Amino acid sequence: MMQLALYQIDAFTDRLFAGNPACVMPLEHWLPDEVLLKIARENAVAETAFFIPEGNDFALRWFTPEIEMDLCGHATLATAHAIHTILQHPGDELRFHSRSGLLKVKVEGARYVLEFPSRPPVPAELPESIRLALDRMPVAVLRSRDYVLVYASETDIREIQIDRQILDRINLDPGGVVITAPGSDCDFVSRFFTPQASIFEDPVTGSAHCSLIPYWSGQLGRKELLARQLSDRGGTLYCADQGTIVKIAGEAVTYFTGTCRVNW
Repeated sequence: MMQLALYQIDAFTDRLFAGNPACVMPLEHWLPDEVLLKIARENAVAETAFFIPEGNDFALRWFTPEIEMDLCGHATLATAHAIHTILQHPGDELRFHSRSGLLKVKVEGARYVLEFPSRPPVPAELPESIRLALDRMPVAVLRSRDYVLVYASETDIREIQIDRQILDRINLDPGGVVITAPGSDCDFVSRFFTPQASIFEDPVTGSAHCSLIPYWSGQLGRKELLARQLSDRGGTLYCADQGTIVKIAGEAVTYFTGTCRVNW
């Protein structure tokens, strides 16, 4: 029986019960993948981040209750928050080695600034299973890792109805469907849906902004952008397009710190 530290943190928000909750677990060495997946299922949040020290850097992995992810923004932000505020790591820059390469996070006041790879979306055909699940059609369809469906207004994003039974016919592992439009009090808004996942609508999706930022930067002709994700919990992201990388900044709040007992 092992006792392991476990933290739950709300990311991309400055208040509890908003943003996107992530669990963060520091490890001394990697546990078997099947155990990491079982822990993620038990935690029952969108993502659980596991990290181990590698010299002055960290190795970082993310698991949903179903799969290991290639990239996760809110769980990376939560991990940086845990290392900086709970574990009192010195310095204002953290470096993570991941399946998506080296990821840097800088602490700037209350915000954590993620440096992620840019993934500009390109025009794509809309799969039939996605089209049939929508109660209104987008004005543009693009794809990178995720399908990016562009709508005319924030009202479309708020009011859209998506038939989950139909959308679940498609498997986009590890991607999803992001819907987006210009914002009324920000530059752009979005929502994110993952077919066949236990958590259908992700509250705040940092990784999707690797595609949303270059798209809206090109559309609006600006490098710095304010974004909001319009889930029930909601979240705010401060974004910058810097060519091959995007910067995604947000705040975080610790919900709990504790330990779990793991045996396999």
